[in-house]
Amino acid sequence: MEEKKLAVVALGGNAILRGDQKGTVEEQNQNVRETLENLIYLVKEGYNLIITHGNGPQVGNFLMSDDAGVKMYGLAPSTLDMCVAYSQGQIGYMIERNLRNVLHEHGLQRHVVSMISQVVVDEHDPALKNPTKRVGKIYTREEADKLAADHGWIFKEEIKVEGGWRRVVPSPVPIDFKNASLVERMARSGSIVITGGGGGIPVYIDKDGMLQPLEGVIDKDLASAMIANRVKADELYILTDVPYIYKDYKKPTEQVLEFLDYADAKKYLDEGMFGEGSMAPKIRACLAFVEKGGQKAVITEATKLEDRRYGSKITLHYD
Repeated sequence: MEEKKLAVVALGGNAILRGDQKGTVEEQNQNVRETLENLIYLVKEGYNLIITHGNGPQVGNFLMSDDAGVKMYGLAPSTLDMCVAYSQGQIGYMIERNLRNVLHEHGLQRHVVSMISQVVVDEHDPALKNPTKRVGKIYTREEADKLAADHGWIFKEEIKVEGGWRRVVPSPVPIDFKNASLVERMARSGSIVITGGGGGIPVYIDKDGMLQPLEGVIDKDLASAMIANRVKADELYILTDVPYIYKDYKKPTEQVLEFLDYADAKKYLDEGMFGEGSMAPKIRACLAFVEKGGQKAVITEATKLEDRRYGSKITLHYD
């Protein structure tokens, strides 16, 4: 019997919380449910699945609540790794419960498992000395200065909000993740595994071989590619809010790129054709996946998964 294909599906931020929403529990559950309906196509096609997801808004909310608790009640502040863990539990629960219900409605039987995921990084990663990942709420300069003095946080000016400042943290490169062999075994046995949430909780291995937490946020798409490679997945799907990769997005020279091989994708990336704050990290993740053995990486909207005409596909070679 032919072995079923294994795919890693990375849910984008809009799969959970959309920009025009307040972020209520009801809104997030509805968004998750609508997104998961689109994954039923892959289940019916016989794919084994691993689901990863973003957590940016949720981590920001945890940080804001944490800051308020410190100010109002003198509570001890949480660390960033704990906030990532909180969000993994929260979002994993939402995805698992809603996916179980969606599967039930379609008469499908699959185990669904959500796992807290620790992702190993290099404690000497150069990114640790150059924090770039913005997290949490936007503060005034005075508020940012006080928080920097009180907590040792680093702030940078927020480009989109004049006079606003936002905390920045390192974004190290993911190297490996714990329980990788277990995740692969469960997924290949037919269980749908939810893991790697928000890029995973960053940890490093000290000189004694012990796991230690690290203050940082790992890029979700890079982590998804690493997980896909580690479990020897056949395909990687990165779900976002556009149906295709566009070269020169929203410019007069905009062009849809439906089929890309590794060389062309890297060429366009090196030429700066993709936005650093949006598509470029996703392209890097796809390139990392296919260059290490992945058959195909697809970037598309969740609603287009069932329609094979949609979605930009990156492969090492395209015949």
